[in-house]
Amino acid sequence: MQEEAVTATVDWLIQAAFAGRSESELLQGVCDRFVAGGLPLKRVAAGSGLLHPTIDSRGFRWVRGEPVQREEYFHDRVSLDDWEKSPFRTLVEGNESSMRRRLDGDYRSGEYELLDTLKAEGCTDYYALIHRNGDPEVSGKVGSMVSSWTIDRPGGYSDLEIAQLERVGWAFALGYQSRSLHSTIRTLLETYLGAGAAQRVLGGNINRGQADAIQTIIWYSDLQHFTRIADEVEREHLLSFLNEYAACLVESIEAHGGEVLKFIGDGILAIFADDDMGIARSNALDAAFRAEAKIAALSETRLAQGQRTTDFYLALHCGDLLFGNFGSANRLDFTVLGPAVNEASRIGGMCRSLDQRVIVSSAFAEGAGPRRRDLVSLGRYALRGVGQPQELFTIDRSASRAS
Repeated sequence: MQEEAVTATVDWLIQAAFAGRSESELLQGVCDRFVAGGLPLKRVAAGSGLLHPTIDSRGFRWVRGEPVQREEYFHDRVSLDDWEKSPFRTLVEGNESSMRRRLDGDYRSGEYELLDTLKAEGCTDYYALIHRNGDPEVSGKVGSMVSSWTIDRPGGYSDLEIAQLERVGWAFALGYQSRSLHSTIRTLLETYLGAGAAQRVLGGNINRGQADAIQTIIWYSDLQHFTRIADEVEREHLLSFLNEYAACLVESIEAHGGEVLKFIGDGILAIFADDDMGIARSNALDAAFRAEAKIAALSETRLAQGQRTTDFYLALHCGDLLFGNFGSANRLDFTVLGPAVNEASRIGGMCRSLDQRVIVSSAFAEGAGPRRRDLVSLGRYALRGVGQPQELFTIDRSASRAS
């Protein structure tokens, strides 16, 4: 490539990263420019580790004449054997910053399965780079980015082309990692705050006391007899027990448009928001039905395996809340506040004494519209800390309703 083309490619990468281009777009753009400049790239791959609850690492692969492909490797499906055979492992676990194999020269067949395949496909030179971020705040799992650049021209790379790859590689790695870290920030916020709260925080809502008034459906659930179970189940099995049941509830909530705001021990606080509160109520009830089915299926499986089982209690309520930042100057929580949250907790506490899995408030029932037929009154009860007794309802499980 001409030096002018290399400079133009570096400039484009910097501008494209600031413009918000994705990792795949950056890879496509740099490969297009290399090929247009006369470098016969055949295959280029790039990737890095992730801070993600389920995904271990993410990569992108460009092959000449094909669209860029994204590849994700999950924590529970990462093959150690595949990693052992990867050229990237040599870079990640070693001290070198680059690795070159002349596939049509002195490459020793059998060293890497991938390179054997590339050689059989007519590739002639393989050059891989690793860019390690020296900042200890971002080092480790997300601190390294690897890339490989393969051509199929007889004779492979010239020394000048290797130098150009290294120069462009720095700009590509910087742009790639900036986009990857942006995705990581969003993932972490969504994982620990919820999607809606994360969007608000990323939008600039981070000032203490900054909150919006919302009307919403409140979901407050916990697991039956969890305190006793926690005392009886071996500690190494307790977390997996809790995670399996929490997964059923969270998946049910999110499947019907709800947003989990907080885990409180074995309890879950979530909201269902919609411009039409009737739709929000319907979504919450559908989530409750789904949760019952999923919890029952999980318990059946665990029982067959001789493992401990449980069920859940759920309160559904509605009310006006403040949704925003609360806490100290240096430690904030993005959550909801208001009397309705406390009332939902008190209603949830009635599940045990009334022997009901699901209890909903009169405020919820009154606006349920057609879904009111799913509910049946339990009578009026005084709630601790709530001024007036109120009528409570549960799901109607009568034979006529089931039919």
